[in-house]
Amino acid sequence: MTLDDLRVFVAVCRAGSLSSVARDLGCTQSAVSQHVKRLERETGVPLLERQPRGVVPTQAGRILEAAAAEGISGLDLAVRQLRDLLDGHSGHVRVATGATTVRHFMSDAVVTFRRRHPKVNLEFRTVSSGRGTFDALADGTLDLAWITLGPPVRGIEQRTVVELPWVLAVPADDPLAARSRLAPADLADVPLIRLPPNSASAAHLDAACAESGVRFAYDASVADWDTALLLAELGAGRAVVPAVPGLPVPGAGPLRLIPLPGLRPLPVGWAVRRWDALSPPARAFANTVGGERPAPAPAR
Repeated sequence: MTLDDLRVFVAVCRAGSLSSVARDLGCTQSAVSQHVKRLERETGVPLLERQPRGVVPTQAGRILEAAAAEGISGLDLAVRQLRDLLDGHSGHVRVATGATTVRHFMSDAVVTFRRRHPKVNLEFRTVSSGRGTFDALADGTLDLAWITLGPPVRGIEQRTVVELPWVLAVPADDPLAARSRLAPADLADVPLIRLPPNSASAAHLDAACAESGVRFAYDASVADWDTALLLAELGAGRAVVPAVPGLPVPGAGPLRLIPLPGLRPLPVGWAVRRWDALSPPARAFANTVGGERPAPAPAR
């Protein structure tokens, strides 16, 4: 029993004629009859009753026709959806990220992607830990994760999209605000706002400081980069943060950003289970983020 057998049988039941279906398919009436006979051999019961003017399904034939028609309809829909998925026109893209990431790295890309792929459902999820993110990628719960890149993780591929330079964020009236750049050693005795504890960005900053032979002191901590920037703007502290896209241009407004070129930049980008296994919509979104990403705030 084949799918073609079932398609032909359903067509015969609806047309009530073997010859009519043969004309539609461009084959002989004998070929159409062979499809029906094969089904009758498989099921062990007569499926068509011949009448003076055509054929009608038997009781068994009506049962098979109903089931086959429903199954074929579902398969045809699935094939159309798979073609759309292959073309990147529909489906789901599940991304692990946070509000800060969407705001600074993906806002333009989301608008562009939605315009190009209106039938694709974008799902943004927050995962509490890096290990949880990698586990979700590995088991297929997530398609993409925007992360601070770190050491290799077994079964996960990481790809850098941008390397973010570090800056010191201070209010406009801070004594350091007039500096065009700073060396890490200039901040050795300056209390700073600490980046999210146990985060990859904080670990990277600590490692970059160690490479420069300095150790920063902290008097407060925050949950995300935007909060650190806000506290610095309000004069509640100074913060070393990555120069994420969309920050104010240094030298304008109440916040000043002084480059720290002596610190190794922070690499951020995508983590996936396998790039070659990504669905077309997921790959399209990843590429759109890379292509539509705003430039980081320029350094003076």
